[in-house]
Amino acid sequence: MDARPGFHQSLSLLQQELLEMGNSTQNSIRAAVESLEKLDEKAATQVIKNDDLLDEYLTKIDELSLRLIALQQPMASDLRIIGTALKIAIDLERIADHAVDIAKITIRFAGEELVKPLEIIPQMAEIAIEMLQESLLSYTERDVHRAAALAEKDDRVDKLYSTVMQEIMGMMSSDYVRNRQLTHLLFVAHYLERVADHATNIGEGVIYMVTGKRKDLNI
Repeated sequence: MDARPGFHQSLSLLQQELLEMGNSTQNSIRAAVESLEKLDEKAATQVIKNDDLLDEYLTKIDELSLRLIALQQPMASDLRIIGTALKIAIDLERIADHAVDIAKITIRFAGEELVKPLEIIPQMAEIAIEMLQESLLSYTERDVHRAAALAEKDDRVDKLYSTVMQEIMGMMSSDYVRNRQLTHLLFVAHYLERVADHATNIGEGVIYMVTGKRKDLNI
């Protein structure tokens, strides 16, 4: 028999909200990059509008976490679970902000054509989204091995970012409009590199939650 049904019910609700926030965040990143590929201003505007929903998720998770701590007298291991959920929500909110940053660049490109088809940036996005999915699964499954495996994917994103930087720097010219667009594409690559870093942060949080030990995956 469950000695603390109220606690476990509230914890289950917290995790459900977190996964929903994670799913919405993944959708925002994917939609933002697709809007850039297609120069779809309408889709980019929708990404920006959806950011309010993600902010609401963060507020709700913050309130649920504080209520659990205040009313349910969690043990030390429970506190790590709750604290990790709150930190994950903060990372998700920052990832969602990067989706907005990318969407704003799409809108900035309105009326233009891309200087070149996007190739590496969508690859970075897919790996970063996969990392986000894996990091959230590692949390719900308490799987430290899945969390630790994020380091290898983060290295792949970092290498792609370096490739994008080299490619874009090699394309710079005396054309102001061209250089402005290339600079903003470099910003997009940087935002995606940061998304991967946030997913890695989630993995580090999971490892600490399960083991009580801190491990740096972003070396």
